[in-house]
Amino acid sequence: MYILGLETSTSQSSVAIVDPERVVASAALGVPRRHGEFVAPAIRFCLDQAGIGADRITGVAVGLGPGLFTGLRVGIATAQTFAAANHLPVVGMSSLDVLAFQARYVPKMICAVIDARRKELYWALYRSSPGGVQREGPLRLGTVDQLTAELESLGEDCMVVGDGALAYRREIDDVRVFVAGPDRAWPDAAVLAELAVPRFIREETQRPTDLQPIYLREADAQIGWEQRGRLRGGDPS
Repeated sequence: MYILGLETSTSQSSVAIVDPERVVASAALGVPRRHGEFVAPAIRFCLDQAGIGADRITGVAVGLGPGLFTGLRVGIATAQTFAAANHLPVVGMSSLDVLAFQARYVPKMICAVIDARRKELYWALYRSSPGGVQREGPLRLGTVDQLTAELESLGEDCMVVGDGALAYRREIDDVRVFVAGPDRAWPDAAVLAELAVPRFIREETQRPTDLQPIYLREADAQIGWEQRGRLRGGDPS
C-alpha cells in the first residue's frame, strides 16, 4: 500500500508518499503563493524517489483546511484529478487535525492555529489520546483576542502550534502558554498520509467528487460556489 499525501492549506506546500510503515518520499516548499507551480512536479519527484509509478499508488489523502483559499483549491483539485485518473479512493482530513497530530506526544492541551489572514485565525483544541489526538469542540474562526480569551479560560497548561501562533506570538505569549517553534508550524503531507493510512485499511474512504474544502468564512464559501458555477458554465445561485 502506497498513500499519496497532499497538504496545501497554508503558505507551505508539501507532498509525500507513505506506506503503513514509513515515509517513502516527501517534498516541501515554504514559498507562499507557489502551490500551483509546486504540487505536480513534487508528485513526480516523490514517485521518482520512491521508484514507483502512479499505478502503484493505492489512495490519495488531502488536507481540506481550513486554510488559504487558493492553496486549498490547488490541493483538492490535484487530489481529485490524480485519484479520478487512476481510479483511486481518497481521504480528506482537517488540516488543523493534522497540525495537532504532529504534537500528539505532548502531555497537555494542544491548540492548533492556522493564520487565516485578514487579522483572523483558525483554531481548535485537542488532547492527546491513545494513537493520536482527540478534538475538543468545534473548529473556530476569530481574532487573536478571541483566541487568547479562550486560552485564558482553559485554566491549564497548553501548547499552541501552527503558523498562526507564530504570527501572533507576542499576543499569545501574554497568556503564559507555550508556543511551539517553526518545526510544528505547518501541517505536513507525510503526517497527513500517515494519519489517513488506517482509514484506507478500514476502507473508510470517499470518492474524489465528495471532497469539499472546509470553509469557516461565509465569503470564502460563496466565492468557491460561484467559481464552481462558472467552471461548469452554469448559474452559481
